[in-house]
Amino acid sequence: MTALSIVVPCFNEEECLPLLHRRLGEAARAAVGEDYELLLVNDGSRDGSWALMQQLAASDPRLVCINLSRNHGHQLALTAGLDLARGERILIIDADLQDPPELLTEMIAVMDREGADVVYGVRRSRAGETHFKKATAAGFYRLLSKATEIDIPVDTGDFRLMSRRALDVLLAMPEQARFIRGMVAWIGFRQVPLPYDRAERAAGETKYPLSKMLRFAFDALTGFSSAPLKLASHVGLVLSLSSILIIAYIAYAFLSGQNIQGWTSLMLVVVILGAVQMFVLAMMGEYIGRLYSQAKNRPLYIVADIAGTPRAPRAGLGQVAGPPPAVAIAQSDSPGGSGTRPISRAS
Repeated sequence: MTALSIVVPCFNEEECLPLLHRRLGEAARAAVGEDYELLLVNDGSRDGSWALMQQLAASDPRLVCINLSRNHGHQLALTAGLDLARGERILIIDADLQDPPELLTEMIAVMDREGADVVYGVRRSRAGETHFKKATAAGFYRLLSKATEIDIPVDTGDFRLMSRRALDVLLAMPEQARFIRGMVAWIGFRQVPLPYDRAERAAGETKYPLSKMLRFAFDALTGFSSAPLKLASHVGLVLSLSSILIIAYIAYAFLSGQNIQGWTSLMLVVVILGAVQMFVLAMMGEYIGRLYSQAKNRPLYIVADIAGTPRAPRAGLGQVAGPPPAVAIAQSDSPGGSGTRPISRAS
């Protein structure tokens, strides 16, 4: 077991990889010397990220590159790296270098001084981001803090240093829809914040457009809070009481001989009730869908290839596929053909 593992999920990060590899290596050596491993998880990149990772792994014995079978998403790619990490301490960091890896030495010092199991970064500032992104991020973290049943620190990402025992508890949680920063908060232990200033992206473009951010926020909210279901029930209760009042008004108007007019208002009520019913069904469907996904009990990730130092992956939450079948080239068996066809060596 190594002293430190650094886990980095990567998706289309070809431009960042050389600088990322250099800065992470320098930070690790400054913190723990040569006793570390660097795990880069290629999450189905469509650029040249995997080819470049293989080149880097060939020149660095401490670099392990993990190629997933397809794009699993940031949180599952991170899960794969954590599941395969062997370090006594584990640093989680994104590939864009907005979170400075040079803070590693300070994070280790804080962990030792405070006797903490988790040291997590808290963003004091966010350079290079739009006012819309900052405002929505601030609103999301504060909404999440109010709605969830656990205390999830505001203005934090996945950038954190964890002890082995904290990671082992995290890996014992097999849920499919993962919100790792919330899961880390849920496990407890002593967790200490470390304020820092977030830099601009080192290269490339963000991999989290608005649609993915909304999906991520919804996963976080439904994964750690029953507030949406409670909201739906409260809205239903209010509308039920309102409907009783409407029925009473209609009965009074009928008995008093007044003509009930207002097709528009009637249709408005019908539309509002229908919209609320659809909202309630959508909330229920989201939670039922999570139960359905969890009940299938599929592996959280599939590793297609591993480049770097030979190791025995444990893959408690996922599946590491075997090597691809070897093929040989044989003469074509078509009449008069001169081409070739691949055949299995086992044939």
